[in-house]
Amino acid sequence: MLNSDSSNSVELMIQNPKKALIKISIPLIISFLINSFYNLIDAAWVSGLGADVLAGVGFFTPIFMILLGFGNGLGSGATFALSKYLGEGNKQKADNASVHAIIINIVVSLIVTLILLIFLNPILNVMGAGHTIEYAMDYGVIVILGSTIVILSNGLYGIFRGEGDTARPMYAMAASAILNMILDPIFIYTFNLGVKGAAFATLISILFMILLFMYWFYIKKDTYLKPYHSNFQFRKDISNDIIKVGLPVSIQLLNNAFFAAVFSFLLTVVGSTDSVAVYSTGWRIVTIGLMPLLAIGAALISVIAANYGAKNYKNIQIAHRYSMKISIIIALIIAILTNVFAADITSIFTSAGSSVRIASQLTSFLSWIVIFYPTAAVGISSTYVFQGVGHGLTSMFQTIIRETIFTLFFAVLLGVVLGYGVWGAWMGIVLGEVLANNITMLWADYLIKKLININD
Repeated sequence: MLNSDSSNSVELMIQNPKKALIKISIPLIISFLINSFYNLIDAAWVSGLGADVLAGVGFFTPIFMILLGFGNGLGSGATFALSKYLGEGNKQKADNASVHAIIINIVVSLIVTLILLIFLNPILNVMGAGHTIEYAMDYGVIVILGSTIVILSNGLYGIFRGEGDTARPMYAMAASAILNMILDPIFIYTFNLGVKGAAFATLISILFMILLFMYWFYIKKDTYLKPYHSNFQFRKDISNDIIKVGLPVSIQLLNNAFFAAVFSFLLTVVGSTDSVAVYSTGWRIVTIGLMPLLAIGAALISVIAANYGAKNYKNIQIAHRYSMKISIIIALIIAILTNVFAADITSIFTSAGSSVRIASQLTSFLSWIVIFYPTAAVGISSTYVFQGVGHGLTSMFQTIIRETIFTLFFAVLLGVVLGYGVWGAWMGIVLGEVLANNITMLWADYLIKKLININD
């Protein structure tokens, strides 16, 4: 039984890219917002255990980003390959590719688990976790042991995105987030597991989401794509298509983790572990603010890849420019709301125990950091253009330029060299993002025009 909605979504991506972008984006925005709440919910409950525990979880955050990086990266690789094959009209190849995506996700997750377990303690020490390392280890070891769950959930989501179905994953994520909210206080306080309880609650919630995905694939069997063993035949070109986008995207998200680790160390130099708690908590809030933009970008991969496969390059330009217009409007609204309600948002995470002492710093961070949001709107959409046409390496290079070169450079310059301290580090992020996002926009526009000229 075919899912006619997904089949119609593929046709819509090719025939009406603007409408397809909206249709795919709305459930994705909701899904991404829900997904971002996993870490945020943990932080809110963990904050009741004190600022040191919150900082310990904060030091693990860059490592958690590694897991999300591989999951999101491989999910993007799957989305590109599947949408491209469906755009070419090759349903059989797309079915085969969906099985490839699952296998690649499992293999990569096992390798990542082993590496992180071996190097977790040294990494945390290098980051400057200090006296908070015990809490970081308690939380981190459990999450790393569940790496397969974290990575595979995003990989399966990539399959749904590839066929243009973003509604059902939204329901699965909503159910998972609600479960996480219920389990967090039970595991942390009722079972008296502390920070370990937050990790267990997160993994159980994500596992529940995977089980829902599996139900739709293998029991109800009503998805458009069929990731069945009977449809699998190893093909090197399929693996290459998934990996050539998935691996660079994973690495670029690893670079984000590297930046977060280095930035946390920088904050211990110009500030203290409290500054790390402010950054890790504040960046979770920033991530939520950027989620609608990231969701539109993720939807853009499906639309662009389908049109890339169909060689409708003009539609790629239409989708890119439309996504930027929508994203800028959303970014401005979110920036204003975050700035106005910074103190109220801060109170959620600093209302108990020693966490109260970071309240003023967190409010200041949120008030200033929103300056770069409008440029993030054009930068994010433009980055996903490269993923949508299979240029994963270029997308990776752009992220490295933004984070490692521009942002970190300005953070060190303002925070250390010019002596502006923690505030200078915050503004380094703003300046780096503003410059890099505009460069990425111009780069993407040039690529699209080049494709159109070649086609003409």
